[in-house]
Amino acid sequence: MKFKFKSYISICALVITLTACNSQKVQLPNTRSTITIDADDTKDSIVFKAAHVVPTKNQYEALKNEYIAFIHFGPNTFTRMEWGNGMEDPKIFNLQNLDTDQWCKAMADAQMKMVIITVKHHDGFVLWQSRYTKHGVMSTPFKDGKGDILKELSESCQKYNLKLGIYLSPADLYQIENAQGLYGNLSSYSDRTIPRPVEERPFKNKTTFTFNVDDYNEYFLNQLFELLTEYGPIHEVWFDGAHPKRKGGQQYNYLAWKELISTLAPNAVIFGKQDIRWCGNESGGTRDTEWNVIPYEMNPHEMNSFADITGEDIGSREKLYDAKFLHYQQAETNTSIREGWFYRDEDKQKVRSADDVFDMYERSVGGNSTFLLNIPPNREGKFSDEDVNVLVQVGNRIKETYGTNLFENALGGKAIDGDVLSYELLNDTDKSIEIETSQLVAINRIVLQEAITTHSERVEKHAVDAWIDGTWKEIVSATNIGYKRILRFPEVTSNKFRVRILESRLSPAISNITAHYYKTRPPQLSITRNLEGLVSIQPKKHDFGWKPHGEDISGNINSGLEIRYTTDGSEPTKESQVYKHPFVVAPSQVKAVAFSQDQKGSEVSRKFGILKTNWKSLAGDSFTPEHFDTSAFDENLDTYWKSKATGSKHHLNIDLGAVKIIKAFMYTPPKNDASGMIEQGRILVSADAINWKPLESFEFGNLINDPTPRTHYFKEAVSTRFVRIESKTIAGGKKQAAITELDFFE
Repeated sequence: MKFKFKSYISICALVITLTACNSQKVQLPNTRSTITIDADDTKDSIVFKAAHVVPTKNQYEALKNEYIAFIHFGPNTFTRMEWGNGMEDPKIFNLQNLDTDQWCKAMADAQMKMVIITVKHHDGFVLWQSRYTKHGVMSTPFKDGKGDILKELSESCQKYNLKLGIYLSPADLYQIENAQGLYGNLSSYSDRTIPRPVEERPFKNKTTFTFNVDDYNEYFLNQLFELLTEYGPIHEVWFDGAHPKRKGGQQYNYLAWKELISTLAPNAVIFGKQDIRWCGNESGGTRDTEWNVIPYEMNPHEMNSFADITGEDIGSREKLYDAKFLHYQQAETNTSIREGWFYRDEDKQKVRSADDVFDMYERSVGGNSTFLLNIPPNREGKFSDEDVNVLVQVGNRIKETYGTNLFENALGGKAIDGDVLSYELLNDTDKSIEIETSQLVAINRIVLQEAITTHSERVEKHAVDAWIDGTWKEIVSATNIGYKRILRFPEVTSNKFRVRILESRLSPAISNITAHYYKTRPPQLSITRNLEGLVSIQPKKHDFGWKPHGEDISGNINSGLEIRYTTDGSEPTKESQVYKHPFVVAPSQVKAVAFSQDQKGSEVSRKFGILKTNWKSLAGDSFTPEHFDTSAFDENLDTYWKSKATGSKHHLNIDLGAVKIIKAFMYTPPKNDASGMIEQGRILVSADAINWKPLESFEFGNLINDPTPRTHYFKEAVSTRFVRIESKTIAGGKKQAAITELDFFE
């Protein structure tokens, strides 16, 4: 490997350490979380530098949390909205009871290590007793205005040994919409003392800061001070990049925020800034290769804002070559256990199954990221029973699968000694580790970890072999490892295994290898209907393309697997109807469960609307050649209607084929096309398809980040044959409307 002289001198101290094999708990002299790329660096020297970018102590501790919780709670819980408007009367937050102990017990049972709560969402409503606003719990019926949700949660976290994080929205619609609001009020910048003293409530913490800021930044810093000094240690501060509305060219002085956080919460990481980044979606999607050593054009520690990193490839060698800085910034994979971030209802708001959540756990934690799962409390101040049941099931699976290491006491060197800070430093001639157990073991999971605190992320491709019938047989392969890689594969039995590093950035340091067995459960099912009304039930083809345990389970449907279903909304049991072939059913709710011997799988439910066999399109305003109007109701989630780019207002007229009494509709947006998602619109009806009468307006939030089906229920059922859906606002300010599927419910 060749380096230009300047680059070599700047990192020469690294070379001595690289020659030492099997080093143990040694910090390389020049490793750090950000390394500058010089103008004369070669591609080889850039890769060399990338191989020495390591997480900070706080980042590494955050990675070890692995599985953490999100709590979205506030006025939206009571208005059933995803995003409030900031003009809600605080009394709408009519909380009568609160059980944060129940939250924390459920999270601890799920094997979660930390909880992050939305102490202020975009609506500006605060969940703690702030000195600097009355727009919050102090103005609600909850405990006669004396309640403090964050305080109760902090106490419960201490009881259940959970870390605590806070989500404080930089956006603030209350401060925007209020006539005396501070957001974007064009106030002048001046030196302000933080915190601003409040005589009747002095602070116990006497630390003060002086920042040159405007009114809103002062307000924000004052509230940060309260949160970081009065509620126990804070381990993560979560800054959302979403902005429902802006005003007055308001700028955020993030560098001041950062100084205050690093001083008052020295163990905290900051999401959305230099410490932790968004994975790029809110559906639990993961990349096959998730690098945490990220290229930047500006110094990440001096930036006041960070762009979302959403590409499929963000850290490969080719991406690094164009960098000005190489920076360690880990990913957080976030999604919600329910449809939407806030609680709406029990019967219409779907809940993810334990299969789905456990899969996301393995893909995210086992894919070099942190899994952040949202559980929204209901209006009773508790987690709903269904949510708790899923959390407990997932926690049990994690314990049953990963609580036992089948390589314990095996032969294999420092990589299997149980100490994640010791490691095997592999040389160029033999980049492999052999492991031998005292007896045969059956496994279908292997966990690999690199010594990222000392040797960064280096493995680019690897494989695992098993000794079978007197020869090595490859059982699984993947790309990078980083903090943790969970490999899933069909069950294999052997007493000898081998990990081979096929490609790497310099000599890789493997710190931990463990083996596990996941007891296969009946598969999660999917329920579909075709245009002729035939309903089919089959093992789910996962949205993210993986095959459970490396196998296509669809072939197991006639191999000891039994599917039972109901069509009246009741829970399927062993005595319910057996699914043998597709069937026709009137509009109803179909529920199904797979049984395998004595095991019961996760229940799946699908509510079907009016049959679309005789539906017709009655000339919408336009459509693109690739996306016809009839694609909006063809029962095919791979096709969709899309209008031409002529403005934000578009419409589609549909003949339902006969007069129907409808009470709701469901809009499914395109999953892979964010340019036409209908955020606001209205439904119109007609008796003759000529004269149209407005029925109701609708609004769906957060579509781009969470493109899942949305249902709108009408205030009153209506009888009609002709229906028009009309767009008013397209998400992201786009100019085309798009519909993957429309459903109307009787």
